[in-house]
Amino acid sequence: MLAETPIIGSMIMIFLKKMNRGAENTVIPEAPMFVPEFPPQESEPDVVCLEEDGKPEERVELALQCLPDNNAGSIWITDPAAPFRYWKIRDYAYAYRSKLTAPSQATENFISAIEESNNQNPLAPLLISYDPDEVRRQAAASTQRFEEGSELSILDGIFIAVKDDIDCYPYPSKGGRTWFHEIHEVKKDAVCISRLRNCGAVLVGKTNMHELGLGITGNNTNFGTTRNPHAPDRYTGGSSSGSAAIVSSGLCSAALGTDGGGSVRIPSSLCGVVGLKTTYGRTDMKGLIFHYGTVAIVGPITATVEDAILMASLVYQI
Repeated sequence: MLAETPIIGSMIMIFLKKMNRGAENTVIPEAPMFVPEFPPQESEPDVVCLEEDGKPEERVELALQCLPDNNAGSIWITDPAAPFRYWKIRDYAYAYRSKLTAPSQATENFISAIEESNNQNPLAPLLISYDPDEVRRQAAASTQRFEEGSELSILDGIFIAVKDDIDCYPYPSKGGRTWFHEIHEVKKDAVCISRLRNCGAVLVGKTNMHELGLGITGNNTNFGTTRNPHAPDRYTGGSSSGSAAIVSSGLCSAALGTDGGGSVRIPSSLCGVVGLKTTYGRTDMKGLIFHYGTVAIVGPITATVEDAILMASLVYQI
């Protein structure tokens, strides 16, 4: 209080500056940094670098070559008593290429599961923007490519869900609210979504989320709160609640979320799946509701680390 008085205060400040050498100029050689971006580092041994401007299908193929051999034939289990296991991206690709199933056939099973989920009481939707005919259209195009032997990549025909704050045309981006799409018009895909489309992924819709990402429970009073597939009486965590839950339930091999303070990592942990947040600046944020922050990124949520590697090769810049 004394430091704020007209006369005594100025004397106190002069004394403090003198005692703390405040009159001396401090030279800081580094320029101020307003975002947490750092210059590129030298390549590490045994690390495969992806070309930032490379084609999405080429990037994911390079990531695929880094993975160990896959025994995909073991996935086809007809015993109904067999324990549940997640199908990896490579498992689906094997099944499609071996004619064990087709994207269109898998889509009908997916749609039935979503309809069953939407009829739960209390309401606990995984997807809050969803068009089964649009999913069928994408799956039919993928099925035709497999029949012609012209599939685009390992992700062709793979079901991928998208968090509701990432633009995915023709769906609206609501951010978990009932009105946000009225002030945020979706005219085209976000950059990360366009890369997935170029690889033939089937984008199934927009997942539920904590309103505007401002919470870590996933609670949403507008559409209903997504439940944890492993324990329906528990939260999924948030804010990417629907993305984590739809992967954890086995309906999608992968989903996209966004993470500023844990919104990918928290629900992934609670739902028993893999969530990845990268260094700031390595994801292109064009096409997101919240694209102007200094901590948020787009991050994949997958059932396995292997699938996280494949997804990361597309989502991340380098």
